[in-house]
Amino acid sequence: MIEFERVSKRYAEGHDALREVSVTIEKDDMVFLTGHSGAGKSTLMRLIMLMERPTRGRVSVDGVDLSRVGRARIPAHRRNIGVVFQNHQLLFDRPVFDNVALPLLIAGYDHREVGRRVRASLDKVGLLSKERAMPITLSGGEQQRVGIARAVVGRPKILLADEPTGNLDPALSAEIMALFEAFNQVGVTVLIASHDLALISRLHHRILTLREGQLVGGEGH
Repeated sequence: MIEFERVSKRYAEGHDALREVSVTIEKDDMVFLTGHSGAGKSTLMRLIMLMERPTRGRVSVDGVDLSRVGRARIPAHRRNIGVVFQNHQLLFDRPVFDNVALPLLIAGYDHREVGRRVRASLDKVGLLSKERAMPITLSGGEQQRVGIARAVVGRPKILLADEPTGNLDPALSAEIMALFEAFNQVGVTVLIASHDLALISRLHHRILTLREGQLVGGEGH
């Protein structure tokens, strides 16, 4: 599903964000990515999203070599990938429904299908009753659930989450991780970057560890 073959990424100022990373994440896997701040976690996710290109090596997603995906095909590639951010990146001038609907509107879905999918996604994260609420009125945990609903509304094959519980207390963090596990159980491949070793070690999924841009734990398959 996701394959890195001796991937390195050097930024223009000379910083090596990733060095010779080789790893395979199988379809339907749920995998945690950990490491110190600046270890390369976000860069690895940006390569999967085609927000960056590797300096050396090869990244493949669902059997497609991403070096062969031209600029015009990047939006189609990203439609198969849902992304959850630490800071939610919600639009605070629009209600919850509109925030979740945004990826579908960009993709050109018709009005009825948008409504059906948005309400199904909000139902999955337990926020169906809040569709008309403004994000500012929600708790931090609820805001993160809106972010997750938006990430899965297009029914992606892959879900990426970058520190999704970074601003939440332990109980809310466990609830958010349980949501990711539920999506994984219905066939979504999930990759989560997290500093929260205490939480992720309790969940018994594979853990990949980056240090100074190199994979030092969980290598291979």
